[in-house]
Amino acid sequence: MSNDYYETMEINRNATDADIKKAYRRLALKFHPKRNREPGSSQKFTQLSEAYDVLSDPRKKATYDKFGEEGLRGGIPLEFASDGAWSSKYVYHGNPDQTFKEFFGGDNPFADFYTNDVPLQFGGLQPQVPKTQDSPIERDLYLSLDDLFHGCTKKIKISRRVMNDDGCTSSIKDKILSIDVKPGWNEGTRITFPKEGDQGPNSIPADIVFIVRQKTHPLFVRHNNDLIYKAKITLEMALTGFSVDVQTLDGRLLSVPINDIVHPGYQKVLSGEGMPLSKNPSQRGNLIITFDLEFPKKLSAERKSPTKSRQ
Repeated sequence: MSNDYYETMEINRNATDADIKKAYRRLALKFHPKRNREPGSSQKFTQLSEAYDVLSDPRKKATYDKFGEEGLRGGIPLEFASDGAWSSKYVYHGNPDQTFKEFFGGDNPFADFYTNDVPLQFGGLQPQVPKTQDSPIERDLYLSLDDLFHGCTKKIKISRRVMNDDGCTSSIKDKILSIDVKPGWNEGTRITFPKEGDQGPNSIPADIVFIVRQKTHPLFVRHNNDLIYKAKITLEMALTGFSVDVQTLDGRLLSVPINDIVHPGYQKVLSGEGMPLSKNPSQRGNLIITFDLEFPKKLSAERKSPTKSRQ
């Protein structure tokens, strides 16, 4: 069901950060299940916690304001994440008590709220809240087969929330992450940048993880460390012999003679002409040439009976 976080918090869209905190403090104390036993209060408390989790975070709030709940939950491409908008798919952690405790501090937030029925003021010394690390943020890193053959350096700009020197407020800052792609890396290789996610007063920044995805190549199909090249040949070539020219990824032209009869399933294997091994780039896999045999659509009478035609 769709939520209107501003309506849940009983504030308008022009509310300041102070207004958001004030609204959450008032409503969370009102609807907390330990104080309010009325039907629906627990659900209202959970909705309040999720609304505060979004609206108190500048990046999540920017995405919600621009793209609505659908954009926030569905995630938006990095190129559209302007003004520090949150680009990940947002999922509320589902623990409203955690949000409540992080806001007020302490494992038992109500223990010090009232003494002899006299409310205490907030903002004094608060018990230390154990910090937990956010879940890793995963991103696909698309690389060409040439990049993975030769190796390269990729620089990626990220935007993240950084705590200011006062330890209370935060701002959005850009950072360039540099990835040294090693020759021979495989699909699924993971590159981790520890604690480069958003910073917060009560959490440990998430790790950012890039996962290698290999782009399609026009000539080769990769299988582990081997490269597969498919050559189209005619039936006549398959029976009489021919040569195959292959342009390698390192710029050489291989002319490979085929003197065998090319039968179904026949392959020509060239050792050491495949991908570099990631753990030992001086060694390489194989280049495997397969054949796509094109049969003639028609045969003339003479070609059907070559012996007769010579008589």
